[in-house]
Amino acid sequence: MSIHKFVLDNGVRVLVEPVGYVQSAAIGLWCATGSRHEHQNEAGITHLIEHMLFKGTSRRTAKEIAESIEGRGGSLNAFTDKESTCYYCRVLADDAVNGIDVLTDMMLDSLMDPEELQREERVVLEEIKRSEDEPSDHVHELHLQKRWGDHPLGKPIAGTPESVSGFTREDIRKYMDRRYRAENVLLAVAGNVDPETIRRAAEDSLGKLPHTTTNSQPERPHGIAQYTGVAKDVEQVHFCIGSDGVSYYDDDLYTMAVLDAALGGSMSSRLFQEIREKRGLVYAIGSYSLTYGAGGAFTVYGGTSPTTWPQVQELTRAEFDKVSRAGLAQGELERTKRNICGNIVLALEGMSGRMMRMSRNEINFQREIPIEETLGKINAVTNEKIVALASSILSPKLVSTTVIGPMAEATD
Repeated sequence: MSIHKFVLDNGVRVLVEPVGYVQSAAIGLWCATGSRHEHQNEAGITHLIEHMLFKGTSRRTAKEIAESIEGRGGSLNAFTDKESTCYYCRVLADDAVNGIDVLTDMMLDSLMDPEELQREERVVLEEIKRSEDEPSDHVHELHLQKRWGDHPLGKPIAGTPESVSGFTREDIRKYMDRRYRAENVLLAVAGNVDPETIRRAAEDSLGKLPHTTTNSQPERPHGIAQYTGVAKDVEQVHFCIGSDGVSYYDDDLYTMAVLDAALGGSMSSRLFQEIREKRGLVYAIGSYSLTYGAGGAFTVYGGTSPTTWPQVQELTRAEFDKVSRAGLAQGELERTKRNICGNIVLALEGMSGRMMRMSRNEINFQREIPIEETLGKINAVTNEKIVALASSILSPKLVSTTVIGPMAEATD
């Protein structure tokens, strides 16, 4: 399948991947703005705006926005991360133009009613409280905050209770005027659609979006290796152990993917096998790699009882040391690479997976990356590259640990 790319006169990008054998379409309306773009007094405003765009326009009430998609057999949602915001829907193929109309109406004509804003601020406050009440969720955000401190990538996406409670309609308008500009907006559609029809729909709705904005990367974050303990009356110790990782633009991008998958990316990974399967010390343990334009993070996460927490730390450290010294056995390396390649290919069997992949490639690399190129770079990862990367990021002096649980050694 080929991806059609159009650039409107104002700079809005439109990507269309026609897939003729399905009866649906996945539509994503992206803005390349996230929590890292917020000024010091704007913590959480990007996420709050995501909420507010569902609250009504001059053409549709909040209920009518939902019914315009769900009442026609589709689904509608959105998410905010540290570098982008995405409003997306799945619709029947013959409803793609309607889906674009709903999403663009939300982005361009949200009423931002002050009373709705007050209500939605309370909703976000409850969201923050819920996260803090769930240590298995909260430990991840806390880990990055403690590791990266005041760096833009260390900011909590949802903001803080103090910051979220004080936003006004004018604050939101100023932020959107600065960040929701044509050069930052991308419309991506994958499914049984006609590219020219999608282009015309995008031109009609997004063609007059103002342009000219300034985009730049912050300096690379350099994490602080420290132990952070937060005492909480819960049964388990919830933990993150990790270091800095790679950016989208580092040569080690694909090596990081293989290292992450081998250490904690699946049930066959080293940490899962050693700590859960062989010893039964945890229910959940794994790892993940966060990758951004300026840098990234590698994190091992899990939960265990206070009595076994020291042993889990020792076993995790032992796996770090082993992979830093010797890397992966040849069979393990090949199985891991095949697992990653398989997951990528399988994801492309869904229209949402196709839409997400082409969108992120355009936002981060400004080009289509053929699947063959990606698979080739994964298969080109060698054990020497694994050892070099692991030894550069997993030494004890670089790794930080964040814990929430009933521990005596609480530090925060």
